[in-house]
Amino acid sequence: VQLVESGGGLVQAGGSLSLSCLASGGLFSLYQMGWFRQAPGKEREFVAAIAGSGASTVYGDTVKGRFTISRDNAKKMVHLRMNSLKPEDTAVYYCAGRYPPTGRREGDYDYWGQGTQVTVSS
Repeated sequence: VQLVESGGGLVQAGGSLSLSCLASGGLFSLYQMGWFRQAPGKEREFVAAIAGSGASTVYGDTVKGRFTISRDNAKKMVHLRMNSLKPEDTAVYYCAGRYPPTGRREGDYDYWGQGTQVTVSS
């Protein structure tokens, strides 16, 4: 499975940005998909995840209420809508996928994209 992110860029604080991830190969609808981010000098941080069916989602505490993860299994895409962006949201954002999802640590994903930079100016 290959994952390719798009949609990163520069945005002012308080603004919005949408990221997308296109998957190729594999049975996409089986994979739990997630978004992670990593800022310079910091550890990778969990952002959000969505079940294969799209029926359930989970968010990291720092983005809850501001970010929304969604997926389109027909197009093999997962999206991250980011609202009310803050300078501390600046990071490289990574798309990731895994199967099976149960019984695994939060960051234990099988496939990773190359990342897309999001920069939020104050």
